[in-house]
This record gives sequence, structure tokens and C-alpha cells, in this order.
Amino acid sequence: MVIANPRKHLTNIDEWRRLGEASIFPPDSRLELINGEILEMSPIGCNHAGHVIRLMNFFAMRVAGKAIMNAQNPLQLCDLSEPEPDFMLLKPNPDFYSTRHPVANDVLLLIEVADSSLDFDRNQKMHLYALHQIPEYWLLNLKDSCVEIYRKPAGDLYAEKRTLTFGDSIALSELPEITIDIGDIL
Repeated sequence: MVIANPRKHLTNIDEWRRLGEASIFPPDSRLELINGEILEMSPIGCNHAGHVIRLMNFFAMRVAGKAIMNAQNPLQLCDLSEPEPDFMLLKPNPDFYSTRHPVANDVLLLIEVADSSLDFDRNQKMHLYALHQIPEYWLLNLKDSCVEIYRKPAGDLYAEKRTLTFGDSIALSELPEITIDIGDIL
């Protein structure tokens, strides 16, 4: 049988989770569900991992009691997307999200650390996060040693974009009492 116009098989969260529970994918797979597609992500290199660790250490004391830190864990955005952002600050939750994955409304700040994934994070992920009303998305751009700050989601774009580098500082939009010197996280 010849299929004239092959179609993608898109999957949803329920099927995605059943595939995981059935151990269909190797344990060390780096996969994310984005817009119904299962995408294989690049392996995490030392520089990328080091920056995620730096973010965890930087924010640990600053957000205690104000937010929950989350690194490289699922974020359920809709029935077709469950990315695993590099770093998030989440609204406090008494059970620390042990009974459900966080959703967009739980996110105070989302950060992707990008070197080889820069174009993907700047385009597909930025549009996905804006569409789901993530209030503040930072792209820690390791190639250009800067942080791209995206705020004020409007449709699948952000109305505000700033690029900051060493010497710049910024207050978080959702936790304005917390100011970050960009050099501390680059």
C-alpha cells in the first residue's frame, strides 16, 4: 500500500505519558512534547549544565519562601505540549507540585539556557511560551554572552524584548523585589 501524502502522527499528553510509562524510550533520552511532536533535544554539555547549576545557586537564597525553583522538569502547557525548561521559578505550592506538573499559570519566570539550541529556543519555544501566557521568558544566550528578556505575552509573541549583558541589571516582573545583575548569571 502506498500512501500518497504521508501525515505526521501527532500525539497528546495522555499518549505521551503512556509511552513513557511503557518505557518505549531509552532511559537517558532527552525528549520533549512540543505541539504534538516528540522532539529529541541536544545532549546537555558542560557549559549548559554549569549555567543551570549557576541559576539554581543564584536564585536559592533570593527566592526562599517566595517561589519554588524547578530545573529541567515538565511544564504542562496544553494537551499537546509538555516542554522541560532549563529553569523556572514557580508560585509556591504546598505539595511542591508532587501531585501534578506545573502549568503556565504557575510560572513566575522561565529560563532556557541556549548554545546549540539557540534558534529553536528563540523561535519555537518563545512562540510557545508567549502563546501560553508565560509572563517572563529569559533566553540565556551562551553564544553571544547575553540574556534576552521577553515580557508581556501577546498572542504568540512578546510585546517587550530587551537584550542585557554584563553590567546590566533587571528586576523580575512577577517578583519586583528581586533584582538580578546579569553578570552574576552569565
